[in-house]
Amino acid sequence: MTDDYEHYEAVVVGAGPGGAAAAATLARNDVETLVLERGVEAGSKNVSGGLVYAEESAPYTLSDLFPGFREAAAERPVTDYYLHNVAGDRVKTFDITDLHDHDTEWSEAVLRRTMDSWLADRVHELTRETGGGLLTDVRVEGLLREGGEITGVTCEELDPIRADLVVAADGVNSELARDAGLMDWEEPEEWFQGVKAVVDVPEDVIAERFGIGDDEGEAHLFSGDLFEGVRGGGFVYTNRDSLSIGTVFHLDSLVAEDAEPHELLDELLTHPLLAEWLDGHYDEVEYSAKLVPDSKKVAHPAPHRGRLLAVGDAAGQMQAQGPIIKGMNHAVTAGALAGEAFAEAKLRNDPASAGDLYERKLREEGVMTKLRPQGYRLTSALGERESVTDLADAVLTSGVGRRAVRLLGDRLEGLYSSPILSQIVPDTRTPYVTMPTVIAEELGERVDADPDYEPKSLLDRIGDLTYDTDVGDPHIELRDTSAAASGAAVAACPVSARDFGGGCYREETRKTNGHEETVVSLDTQPCVECGTCAVVADTEWEHPRGGKGVEFRQG
Repeated sequence: MTDDYEHYEAVVVGAGPGGAAAAATLARNDVETLVLERGVEAGSKNVSGGLVYAEESAPYTLSDLFPGFREAAAERPVTDYYLHNVAGDRVKTFDITDLHDHDTEWSEAVLRRTMDSWLADRVHELTRETGGGLLTDVRVEGLLREGGEITGVTCEELDPIRADLVVAADGVNSELARDAGLMDWEEPEEWFQGVKAVVDVPEDVIAERFGIGDDEGEAHLFSGDLFEGVRGGGFVYTNRDSLSIGTVFHLDSLVAEDAEPHELLDELLTHPLLAEWLDGHYDEVEYSAKLVPDSKKVAHPAPHRGRLLAVGDAAGQMQAQGPIIKGMNHAVTAGALAGEAFAEAKLRNDPASAGDLYERKLREEGVMTKLRPQGYRLTSALGERESVTDLADAVLTSGVGRRAVRLLGDRLEGLYSSPILSQIVPDTRTPYVTMPTVIAEELGERVDADPDYEPKSLLDRIGDLTYDTDVGDPHIELRDTSAAASGAAVAACPVSARDFGGGCYREETRKTNGHEETVVSLDTQPCVECGTCAVVADTEWEHPRGGKGVEFRQG
C-alpha cells in the first residue's frame, strides 16, 4: 500500500440513472465526486426494457434532478397501457392504464444509450465543478481495504483510489456488492432474464398503427400460452421511431423448461398481433439481454457496508409486481438518497454514519415497502407451494373455472388494474400462463394475420452487435465443464442454443475407452455480459476490462 493514492470525497461506480442521481446530488452538495464508467460511453453497457417512471410519492425523479430530461433524452410518454391474454391466435386485451397511472407523475419509454449518455454529460459538468468528473473505459474491479476497512476502490486501468464514500451503481452484476457480501448469485429463482430486440419502424407508421399522436405512446404486455409454459411474459413499447420488443422470464423457469430465450422472443415477434404492427416494417437493429433482480426476494434491507452504499440493481432494487415493472425510478431515488445521506453525515462531521442514514431514508420514504411489499410475503408463503399451484390450475381449467371466467367477463379488467392485487400476485405459472390462457380461450377474439418476415437468426443477431474483444483475456472461466454443473447455460444463455456452434456455451459428447460423457465448452467472444451463466453454470465471472466486450448502440 502507499500514501500516494488519489483521494476523492466520493467515488460513484457506474453512470446509469442511479449513479447519475447519486453524483448529481453529491455535487450539488459540494462533495468532491469522481464517477467511473466501464463503457466507452455511458449507456454502452446498459440494457432495459425501456420504461422509466416518476412516482408522485417519490422524493426524487429524473426530471427533478435533470431538468429538460424528458424533452431531450426520452422517446415517448406512455399514455396507454395494455395487457394481452394470449391463447394461440385468440387474444383478450385488458386496458390497465389505471394501474399504470397509479402513483405516476409521468412515464417515458427510453433507450439507454441515448438517455445515459445525456445524463452523463450533465453529471460531468456538475462533478467537474467539485474537482471531480466522469471517466469512461474504467472497470472498477473491487474494493480497496486498509486495516480490514473499506477505504476506496481498485481498478484495472488506474491505481487504487481512496474515498470517504463509495457508491456502487454498477448494475445487476455488481462486483462491488458481491465483494462487500451484499449480493450473491446462488439462487436462479431470485432473478429474471430479459431479452430485447429494437426494431426500427418509421415514426408515421407507429402513429398510424397504434393510433397515437406526437405526445402519446403505448405499452403492451403479453402473457398466456405464447412462451412454452415459462413463467413470464412479453412487452412492446413505442419509441419515437422504433419499437422495443422483448421478453422477461423467471430464470429458474427458463432452466426448468429448457427454453431458449431467443426462440421465446421469436414467438412474440411472429404472433399475429405483432404481424399486424410490423407488416412491411420488420427491421431489427439490435439484440440484447440482461439479468433483472426480483426485489421481492433480493432487495437488500440494509444495502451498505462501511463506506460502501449500493443503489439500483446493485442493491436488488427492481420492482416486478403483477404487470408493472419499475426499476430505473427506484435507482434514481436510491442514488439521490445515498448522496443526500452522505452530505448530511458530512455536515454532522460523521461521514461514517452515511450508510445507516441511507438505510433509514429508504425505509422512511417508502422505497423498501414498494420493493418488498408485506402482502406478497403473506401470499407467497402459501401460494407458491407446488400443491397450491396445481390445485389453482386444476380449478381454473375445469368447467367451473371457465364458467367463472365467462361470468366475470370484462370485470376481470378491473381486478387486473388493482394496485393492491398487483402487489400480492404469487410467482407461479397460474398468473403467468394458466389464467391468461383460460381468459383468452373463453373471452378472446381471433387475430388473423401472418408475418411477412422471419426473425433474424441468432447468428445474425450476434453478428450485428459491436464488440471490442479482449483477445487473450476472457472475463468468464468455466470451472466445471460437466453437463450436470454447467449444461443449463447452453440453453439459458441468450446468445447460445442447443445445436448452435456460434454462441458462448456449446455442448459436445466425448467418448473415451467406451465411456460417453457430455461436456460444455465456453467462448466468451459473443458474450453480451448479461450474467445468466454466473447463476446457472459453474463459472468464475467478472466484467471485461474497461471499454472491452459488447457495446450497445440502443440499450
